[in-house]
Amino acid sequence: MDERQFEQWVALIRARTGMRLPRERKSFLVTSLNLRMREIGKRDYQDYFDYLQSGKAGRIEWTALVDRLTVHETRFFRDPRALDFFQSYCLPKISPPKTSALQVWSAGCSTGEEPYSLAMLIDQYITQQGGGYFGITATDISLVSLAAGKRGIYSERKLKDLDASLKQDYMVQLDNGHYQVSEKLRKRICFAQMNILDAAKMQLGNMDLIYCQNLLIYFDQEKRAEILD
Repeated sequence: MDERQFEQWVALIRARTGMRLPRERKSFLVTSLNLRMREIGKRDYQDYFDYLQSGKAGRIEWTALVDRLTVHETRFFRDPRALDFFQSYCLPKISPPKTSALQVWSAGCSTGEEPYSLAMLIDQYITQQGGGYFGITATDISLVSLAAGKRGIYSERKLKDLDASLKQDYMVQLDNGHYQVSEKLRKRICFAQMNILDAAKMQLGNMDLIYCQNLLIYFDQEKRAEILD
């Protein structure tokens, strides 16, 4: 990939997703493109670039490529400090009366471990308070990741930071050694595709809390300000 092609790819990715791709990540881009191009039989960067802009087929292929360009390394309770803060400080402040529902948005939810972790803490909290309702809207740009989140099936490795009592209460062991999130928790989460840059256009309704972690790192300072606004 020559310099002109690299700049062309960087501009396309920024225009469509807002993500910045600095020069030091060129090898990541090349590796990701090569893997996908090999899968669909493309050999030339320019040919693949043009294909991505070729109408319906290109739009479908773009959703597959975006999944390769976004990192999905996550697990349950990945950052216990943030979740401790959510549990000890945020929940008592935003917990609504029993007659209304608590609404949380997990922005950049990846394969679902984050919103399910939040759901466990919320369900545990409102149960201790005598009951109540809640819903979580989980959004991500990757359709593949969202599909995995909807299934709610995870390997043992993804659960290594999950407390044993939460694992017992909210996970069901499957025959293949994997675990699935309990149905009562899965029903509380709505997974939806969204580019975070389009947040202002989305009809998400009023949220009591927005949980956004390991997402803004993809964007430059200008885009971060735009997203936060």
